[in-house]
Amino acid sequence: IAGVQESPEKVRHDRGMFFRHPILSLMTLGYLGLVGWITLAPHPGLQQDSVLWRLAERLHHLPGAEWFTFDRLEFLANIAMFIPLGLFFVLLLGRTRWWLAILLAVGMTVGIEFAQQFIAGRVSDPRDLAANSLGATVGIFVALLLTAGKARRLRRSVRAVAPSSV
Repeated sequence: IAGVQESPEKVRHDRGMFFRHPILSLMTLGYLGLVGWITLAPHPGLQQDSVLWRLAERLHHLPGAEWFTFDRLEFLANIAMFIPLGLFFVLLLGRTRWWLAILLAVGMTVGIEFAQQFIAGRVSDPRDLAANSLGATVGIFVALLLTAGKARRLRRSVRAVAPSSV
């Protein structure tokens, strides 16, 4: 509508997310780099040389923990690795774009699994796709829960300031 001015909050929100949250953006980019290095770097050597394999071996020798295999530990590690991504994506994109955070995370994990087919020592695994997507989704829900109180307070303050339409 011509002549209608945008509120300062709307203008500030529409600026690029990287300019609104430069520190969070740098943290997210740094974590994305770490995930990229972990998931896409060529994997020389045997699986038995990995930290996860050694941890699984130690857990396997504990009484009552025989069920804790390398495959289960790797699945849980993939979930844990993607929880921060879901959290970062929601904090950068905003609560109302949580669905976009899911799409980004799933798209990223599909890209990782696709790329791993062409990297020496890497194996693309559909379980990784499930674990990574689950981890990002958990992170998204954590972000929504952690920001729910502030979102509620902001809605109340906007309603209190808004003129009545009577």
